[in-house]
Amino acid sequence: MPVPGDRNLLDVLRTAVPDIDYSCGEGICGSCEWRVLERVPDHRDSVLPVVGRDRRDVIYPCVSRARSPTLTLNL
Repeated sequence: MPVPGDRNLLDVLRTAVPDIDYSCGEGICGSCEWRVLERVPDHRDSVLPVVGRDRRDVIYPCVSRARSPTLTLNL
């Protein structure tokens, strides 16, 4: 599902999965962590340390987006 520039990934995911876990919505708590199956996330959170910003297996959808044209998540 497309994520418009004026919405975050978490909001869009909540339309498909209304009971998704989340708490702060600011990228600092890590409760909204989702598994990435394919492609490259753009980590904009404060959960991952600087050395972990290249991880491709998780995303925090409240603030992070896709670096690649698409992103496949484990829904």
